[in-house]
Amino acid sequence: MVFVGINPGLYSGAVGHHFARPGNRFWKALHGSGFTEREWSPFDDLDLVTVGIGITNLVDRTTASAAELTADELRTGRDSLEAKIARYRPRVVAILGITAYRTGFGRPKAGFGPQDRALAGSPVWVLPNPSGLNAHHQLDDLIRRFAELRVASGMR
Repeated sequence: MVFVGINPGLYSGAVGHHFARPGNRFWKALHGSGFTEREWSPFDDLDLVTVGIGITNLVDRTTASAAELTADELRTGRDSLEAKIARYRPRVVAILGITAYRTGFGRPKAGFGPQDRALAGSPVWVLPNPSGLNAHHQLDDLIRRFAELRVASGMR
């Protein structure tokens, strides 16, 4: 399983770890949904491979908000991501952010959940962005959606 964030925020970029800002709910959602037996720290992100999970970003450029990214950056990021996915061949690719997915993948009507197009042979699933800036989805909703992915993917 590979979780794909949109891009590093300023704090994550500064400390060099994924989903590192204290308000980010990724780690709570990952644990609450049953992907991990404990709540991991952003500083443990590289160790997630020991439980079959990887993390990457659609775009590497650090910004204060994903809204600062251009459509071209998201499309270019999609191409780079496809090369990574072809190399590592994860069971599932989980994109964390519906707007970034719609723009970067040219799927303007896509919804959350499983998608009808694979990426380099791996099924794609779209989840809400867990950033604390995303008020549309509270932690209980994130946990529910992450759990649906976990069950559908057959993990744990």
